[in-house]
Amino acid sequence: MSGMWRPVSGAVLAAGLLTTACGGGGGGSASPDAQGAGPRVSVENCDGEKATFASPPGRIVTSNASALEMLLRLGAGPKVIGTGFPPGKGALPAELAGQAADVPVLGRTVIPKEKLLGSGADVYVQTFRPANGTSTGPRPEEFDAAGIKVVELLSTACAAEHPGPQKDLSAVMGDIERLGTLTGTSERADEIVAGMREKVDAVGERVAAVPEADRPTYFVFDFDAGTKQPSAVCGGQVANAVITLAGARNVFRDCEGTFEKTGWEDVVAKNPDWIQLTVRNRGSAEADEKAFDEAERFLTSFPATRGLTAVKKGRFLRIRSERMTTPSVANAETVERIARTLYPDEFQDVR
Repeated sequence: MSGMWRPVSGAVLAAGLLTTACGGGGGGSASPDAQGAGPRVSVENCDGEKATFASPPGRIVTSNASALEMLLRLGAGPKVIGTGFPPGKGALPAELAGQAADVPVLGRTVIPKEKLLGSGADVYVQTFRPANGTSTGPRPEEFDAAGIKVVELLSTACAAEHPGPQKDLSAVMGDIERLGTLTGTSERADEIVAGMREKVDAVGERVAAVPEADRPTYFVFDFDAGTKQPSAVCGGQVANAVITLAGARNVFRDCEGTFEKTGWEDVVAKNPDWIQLTVRNRGSAEADEKAFDEAERFLTSFPATRGLTAVKKGRFLRIRSERMTTPSVANAETVERIARTLYPDEFQDVR
């Protein structure tokens, strides 16, 4: 997927000025500027350092399609002067795709350091931190020299350091609120978050009566991550929150960080009730379905998995990676989609 990287550690904490570094909710702060130039804007990253601006910055570069989509939904698209990992064809709703197409692509994957530093940006919105041991991105002193301040997303850039699993979407909602503060679009951010919260709360009311022990177990099969050694979605990942809110139990919720390579013997031992087939955006519904078909054929023919309960009963969900593993408004929509599939009787009155 455009933007589906694999930092074994990564999670973000772009916390608001008055929130704790690893907390959810709240949103940066805006206060009158002493010089009368406009409201000062401050957001806090997961290491506790604040990115402070004399007024909402007007030139933004995003690291990937996830951060770009949030800014477009906020109405801040004109402020975005470049992005890395641009959204692929069909990745965004039609009303956003045209705006995204107007954003200059500074890198088809990670933006080259020289291009990022020379972009003229005031702020770089970073969805994921570079994986441990890599040195592809600019150093803090290089960002400073270029006049670029880094703002990290709450839900992903520092997720691996977050204590305990993500069980709700407060971190994602916090990202939207902070970007609203950053761009002077807080009113729109509040509307978006309210809509997400309403959808998630409605699902919660319908599945609340199901005891934790009775909730179905759930495995995310990331087909594009490879079939030789499956990739586990751990508790620190946004997807764990989506699964939990939908009334299911991620079979790998107890592994630390965000993603972890595992073995098929571990999947077999957990014998999930449901399996989500996950692929990255292929550019069209037809191409996506072809990839989903391939993923399903693998599970139904592979000796280690064809005897699993979910496989024998055909309990598969087909959901693209972008809707689960990166922060997005789509996370709330996916909560509802999973819940409707797992608890059809609870949604009979909903079209």
